[in-house]
Amino acid sequence: MNSNQTIRAIIIDDEDLARESLNLLLMEFAEVEIIALCSNGIDAVKKINNLKPDIIFLDIKMPHIDGFEVLELLGKEAPATVFVTAFDEYAVKAFEANALDYLLKPVNPERLRKSILKFSEKLSPDPAAIENVI
Repeated sequence: MNSNQTIRAIIIDDEDLARESLNLLLMEFAEVEIIALCSNGIDAVKKINNLKPDIIFLDIKMPHIDGFEVLELLGKEAPATVFVTAFDEYAVKAFEANALDYLLKPVNPERLRKSILKFSEKLSPDPAAIENVI
């Protein structure tokens, strides 16, 4: 990944405060561009299909359709997914759903940095390029 490449991200969480806090944390990463904030899974599926983000930060427990159902609806078109939740009991299921990472609320900035780094490494296995990004 070169330093000009932007990681396009969508934050999906039904809690306003959780969306805003994660948005503020992600603003610290110059390479991450938040292209949408979604408050529910239905809106998220529409935005993901229209905007084609590189990565999504997805809550699990939401009204109507939960985070796992969002991924089911997206199928093979699902972008890289970092689950962000207050519940640790869904971690195994999340990784079975091919999650890139699993963060517990409140999000630890260092763990978030590691998630971004993991995604950057997935995009570009060149260590020199990644050092320029993080």
